[in-house]
Amino acid sequence: MNLWRKKSLDQLIEFAQTKTGLNKTLGAFDLTLLGIGAIIGTGIFVLTGIAAAEHAGPALVLSFVLAGLACGFAALAYAEFAALCPVSGSAYTYSYATLGEFMAWLIGWALILEYGLASSAVSIGWSAYFVKLIEGLGFHLPAALVNPPAGGGIINLPAVIIVLIVTTLLSIGIRESARVNNIMVFIKMAVVLLFIGVGVWYVKPANWSPFMPYGVSGIWSGAAIVFFAYIGFDAVSTAAEEVKNPQRDLPIGIVSSLAICTVLYIIVSAILTGIVPYSQFKGVSAPVALAMQVAGQNWVAGFVSIGAIAGITTVLLVMMFGQTRVFFAMSRDGLLPPFFSKVHPRFATPFVSTWLTGLIVAFVAGFVPIGIVAEMVNLGTLSAFVFVSIGVILLRRQRPELKRPFRCPGVPFTPSLAVLFCTFLMGSLPWITWKLFLIWMSAGIVVYFLYGYSHSKIAAPAGKANTSEK
Repeated sequence: MNLWRKKSLDQLIEFAQTKTGLNKTLGAFDLTLLGIGAIIGTGIFVLTGIAAAEHAGPALVLSFVLAGLACGFAALAYAEFAALCPVSGSAYTYSYATLGEFMAWLIGWALILEYGLASSAVSIGWSAYFVKLIEGLGFHLPAALVNPPAGGGIINLPAVIIVLIVTTLLSIGIRESARVNNIMVFIKMAVVLLFIGVGVWYVKPANWSPFMPYGVSGIWSGAAIVFFAYIGFDAVSTAAEEVKNPQRDLPIGIVSSLAICTVLYIIVSAILTGIVPYSQFKGVSAPVALAMQVAGQNWVAGFVSIGAIAGITTVLLVMMFGQTRVFFAMSRDGLLPPFFSKVHPRFATPFVSTWLTGLIVAFVAGFVPIGIVAEMVNLGTLSAFVFVSIGVILLRRQRPELKRPFRCPGVPFTPSLAVLFCTFLMGSLPWITWKLFLIWMSAGIVVYFLYGYSHSKIAAPAGKANTSEK
């Protein structure tokens, strides 16, 4: 039994240059907005208040710096792999070529958890903001239609509807999805900049004292929570096969989207805790809107709600997009059934995996109350970041002669710092999160041995390996 068999990197690079059935329509600008679309959303509009009140206080700015550093180091590793091997699947595909099939399967399984739970959680958050917005306009939905059974209702209908709308959009085509994403990104960027431009005049420096009420440990635990706010830049690399010039544009999209969002997060968190004493954010699900209400700028608070809906919509779109492309890559390798990689003859999208993803996410969002979701998603993502960073170090040693369109600077130190930061953040998450994560990964191991190992394409005869589903 060979659990560590690897895909040929040369074949992956050659395959990336061939036609796969997916339309190549995206450029650096689209990828940057795709990354911003995934990153700015639930984290900044919801989790900033929780992290400030319960973990870091005004030192939330340092939590964002630490989480941003961890993501920044990992982003450079992602950029090297994405430019070298622009194939759908992100961390899963990179690990297949460097760490072997079994580790790649575990990472792919973790990515399914990341994108799936993030999509469900984000759609529930979208529903809450939507209900709040229409109530402000005088419309009220029955409680039974906006809460799951465990919450005293029947179904969270707005969450289900937004998932199905996004699923339809993704099944039509990436070009159309990117256009909608770009519009939504401009809306939420305008709202974030409006908040900064107005809020900076209402900051009271006295609210920043004490600066570290929970000590250094609070900064680290805060970083582990707000890390959720950075999730998304890795989804840029899942679009590799739909990029016109991936060797140039993928690194630009990954690094620039993360850099822009990190700067915005630091500024927004400083203004938030400067306007409202950190303790008042406890139990608040809309901290940015609250800050504007405290400042007496209710008109801005209304725009913030609109921006939050736009922001969360783009996160949902990119997270569901990422999950379908991971399914697509794993199926094409034979580790999942072939219907996951079927491409629609007209729209050139993996329509089966898109609708299967949409229906599962809609079911969870509509009927299941999501708890500890941010931590579960963070753990799956951090593990993928660790393995991608290790993969860059290993590949530099194994294949130093490869032409790399983008080189991660400071190897092995930069990816080693990514491993160090990400591992430390993983250790800051609660035990219950680890327990649930281990249960999920154990289920994945069972699936691999029951199906994936025996159906793997690289276990097939030489002439049949590494072929794609048409």
